[in-house]
Amino acid sequence: MLKLGDWNELRIIRFTDHGAYLDGGDIGEVLMPKAYVAREMRPDDVVRVFVYLDQSERLVATQEQPLARVGQFACLRVSWVNEYGAFLNWGLMKDLFVPFREQKTRMVQGDYHIVYVYIDPETHRIVGTAKVDHLLTPAAPTDYYRGKEVELLVQHKTPLGFKVIVDQAHSGLIYDDQIYGCPPHKGDVLRGTVVRLRPDGKLDVSIARIGQGRFRDFADVLLDELEAAGGTLPFGDHSSPEEIAARFSVSKKTFKRALGTLYKMRKVELSKGEIKLVR
Repeated sequence: MLKLGDWNELRIIRFTDHGAYLDGGDIGEVLMPKAYVAREMRPDDVVRVFVYLDQSERLVATQEQPLARVGQFACLRVSWVNEYGAFLNWGLMKDLFVPFREQKTRMVQGDYHIVYVYIDPETHRIVGTAKVDHLLTPAAPTDYYRGKEVELLVQHKTPLGFKVIVDQAHSGLIYDDQIYGCPPHKGDVLRGTVVRLRPDGKLDVSIARIGQGRFRDFADVLLDELEAAGGTLPFGDHSSPEEIAARFSVSKKTFKRALGTLYKMRKVELSKGEIKLVR
């Protein structure tokens, strides 16, 4: 069955001056415009294409990479606005339409917004909505546990930290004290780990690994930093959290644990205000 607003594997039926016509099953033929037809393509070849609607609401196939598929969230830039709504660049020739009723605030050309891509049940067109919070579902305890790695889409800053969408499905929060170095920005896609699943199904997450693995990982980073610095770094137990965060983008706790790991492995020597690599 053909999936609108998604990737499909379709068989080439024939070629014309307009492009290649693909077998869309019960839907009929789907045109892949000439611009996307490769010279090596032949009838009966099966090609992987993204299927959406062109300016005339006809099915077309492309091998362009969209920034989001139907059923996904993404941060998209407003290309232009008219009396009906806003049109966002989602990586395809035709922009994604977001009607005014689906905007949390009036969209302005050049701004970026987190939107959800879906098929309008009334018009059967692919559209977007910026009213995304009600589309996020509670995370299940059987699926999310402390330390699990997840994908994060940064939504916006809050008084507590940064609100994120976890694994394209759930609401999450990165607390300010879990961020070291440069803060994330709206639309950033990050890897993170689960810190806690709250009773309401929302997730507290970190953009650094937690547990023993986190300290082992930073221990490796610290070794690389020592090598790059010629074997000595002007840091130690008495270095301030601010100095450590500015230099390594980790907390002082993470720094000290990693330093302790390297010391026990006899890979570093410690003196007042200095770490030295053991050769």
